[in-house]
Formats: sequence, C-alpha cells, structure tokens
Amino acid sequence: MTERVALVTGASRGVGKGVATALGACGWTVYVTARGGVTPDEPLGQTVSEINASGGAAVGVSCDHSDDASVSALFDQISADHGRLDLLVNNVWAAPKGFGGFSDKFWERPVGDWDTLITVGLRAHYVACVEAAKIMVPQGSGLMVNISSFGTRGHLHSVLYGMSKAALDKMAFDMGHELFGTGVSAISLWLGLIQTELLMSLGIEEFAGFRLDEAEHPQFVGRVIDRLWQDPSLPERNGHTLVTAELGAQYGLVNNDGTPPKSHREPFGGGPLFPPA
Repeated sequence: MTERVALVTGASRGVGKGVATALGACGWTVYVTARGGVTPDEPLGQTVSEINASGGAAVGVSCDHSDDASVSALFDQISADHGRLDLLVNNVWAAPKGFGGFSDKFWERPVGDWDTLITVGLRAHYVACVEAAKIMVPQGSGLMVNISSFGTRGHLHSVLYGMSKAALDKMAFDMGHELFGTGVSAISLWLGLIQTELLMSLGIEEFAGFRLDEAEHPQFVGRVIDRLWQDPSLPERNGHTLVTAELGAQYGLVNNDGTPPKSHREPFGGGPLFPPA
C-alpha cells in the first residue's frame, strides 16, 4: 500500500491524541502538533511514542496554530518529507481562561474569550485547510476533517463555543462546494461526549446528563476517520457534517471495550444542518 500521511493538530492529549494513536495503529504516518515540546517526557512526545509503539510512524512538531508562519512551515515540512498529505484532522483547541467559566453568561465573561475559542478554535482550522488544499488539490486526493460537535445545533458550553462549531460546519460545506471535482473532500464531524483522560479522572458517572460508559473513546473517533477516508462513497459526502457515533455504527466500529457509543441526535433535537435537509 502507498504510504498514507496524516496531520492531526492539537494531539498532545484528549481527542487529538486518541485520533492520532488510532491512525498510527491503522498504519498511517502521522504528524502531530501541540504548542509544547516533543521530548519523551512531554505530552506530545508521549503521543509520538505511543504511535510508534503501535506500529505506526509519528513525527511530532511543536506548532503555535495562532501563528500563520508556523503553520505554513509545518505544511512545508510535510511536503518536503513526503511530497503528499492524505488526511488533515483539525482538532487544535484552546480553552478560555477559567474553563469552568462556561457556566457563566456571555456578558459575564471576558471578551478575550474570542481569542481562544474563535482564533484557535476556528481561524486556525481555516488556515490549516488552506495550506492542506495547496498540497491535496494538485495531487488530486485528500480529506480534511473538522472536529465539531452538537454545539452547532443546541446550546453547549457557551455562545462563542457554539459559534465556532457552527462556523466549522458551514466552512466544510462551502469548502466542499469549491473542492467539487478536485478529488479532495471536506467533512465536519459531530462528536458526542468523549472519554478523555481529564473527564475520566474526575471519578464521575455522567457529565451534562450523559453517561460516561456510553461515551465515545478518543480512539473510536480515529478509527471512524480512517474508515471514512477509505470509503468509496466519500465524494458523495463532501461538504457534509456527519455524526461519529452513527458513522461508527454504519462501519461496524465500536469503542475499545467493544461497546457502541450512543448518538446524541435525540437529546439535541436533531441531526446536522449541512447539507440542508
């Protein structure tokens, strides 16, 4: 099989780490980024070690995704190393100061929350897609994935959080329109509750009304993305927003413990908004 090259942004922990390690286990060469260093004792370095141990090949790159020059240099490095990029997973995210502030009303929060939730949680994804398209369109293939959520459809966390996720879905939809016929697809994914290291460390059984034992494992999301990339019907889904739990059921994928995660479609009052029904 031809080498498959992926980039997962924000992969030092949580969803990004789970996606990256799952892709590595599926045989991908995975570039992973975070703002920290890549030594073995740092989170990003640990992600690299886990991918290599699973049979994949990993390259850790320290990158500030709010710095366009750093992002451009990252894609230049991938192109120089491999001459191709098959998959981009836009996952990088930065919490506002006082993450617990999500319990506050928007007028009670600093306007500076914009600089993390929109600048990093949205603009950085757009910049990465621009750079990825410069590689993927000439090669005639590739998949760009935005990590989004049901926060597009119902109120979740905060006003700015919902704005960023809704914008990611519309971005994939409009990019899909402009990518039509190039062989490249743009997709936005709605994840449900995720069993991240942080959430599991709290010793709780449910979060925001959802049971943790029915939540998605981070690696499950990575396996779904791997199968989506392989799916012959992917071009028909170009520009769509898809639900990871539902995609997993279609592909016969389950969590690490063998259980299928539940879709949050019903609690949030419906499915994705793009493409329009």
